[in-house]
Amino acid sequence: MKDADCVQFLQSVCPQLRMRWAGFRKVRRQVCKRIDRRLKELGLPSIASYSSYLSSHRGEWQVLDSLCRISISRFCRDQRVFDFLTKTVLPELAQSALASGQSVLHCWSAGCASGEEPYTLSILYKLGVCPQLPDRAPIGLDVVATDADPHLLQRAESGCYPASSLRDLPPSWISMAFERVGDAYSIRERFRQGVHFFRQDIRKEMPVGPFRLILCRNLAFTYFEPALQREVLSKMLPRLALGGAIVIGRRESLPGEISALEGWNPSLGVYRAR
Repeated sequence: MKDADCVQFLQSVCPQLRMRWAGFRKVRRQVCKRIDRRLKELGLPSIASYSSYLSSHRGEWQVLDSLCRISISRFCRDQRVFDFLTKTVLPELAQSALASGQSVLHCWSAGCASGEEPYTLSILYKLGVCPQLPDRAPIGLDVVATDADPHLLQRAESGCYPASSLRDLPPSWISMAFERVGDAYSIRERFRQGVHFFRQDIRKEMPVGPFRLILCRNLAFTYFEPALQREVLSKMLPRLALGGAIVIGRRESLPGEISALEGWNPSLGVYRAR
């Protein structure tokens, strides 16, 4: 399948999937390879024949939707963001939770893929944040991690990763947080504790909350059409605790002015509830 043919196809189907073609421009090869495999599975000779197949098989749209999920992830992806979370956001949120009499800091990782982001939160909180807290105050971390892809969630539950996924973590943290298992690295039990995985598609359902930190990076505000972005955000904001933080991708933008949020570090995609 030619790249130009796949691009034309994606441009034509994105509106029906409520997606933005612009979000797929740089990652389209991942999607095109999946679509090409799907053509072979169905015994279809061309992308044009797949378009016809979609017209007569409505259930195939759900398959296509799953083929368009981007699964690029690694630990501490975009290190500047996680440095800001470690040094500023999480310590402040933890102290705020303590001041209100809570013993747990509740967080949500939306679109968690194979678990690198929620496990990163666990690692940096326990190794980077807790030592900063006054008298090392005993406040735990609870991370709800959701994704629509059951295969990615299965990998997340296993907690085993190649070395390439860990390249942005400090070497000392790797040795403390992971156990070497052959060519892979398995996250230790201490950092699995408090991380819970659930299959959810944020277009249809969300965890209840409230959360003091919500991470929704490189998903809704990259791939969803603007109207769907607003729908998702309108359902997400009531789940954000007063003064809590929401983090989007550093190259993403919110869909218009959101009066309920103010910039904490907008250049890093970090906002907080007013």
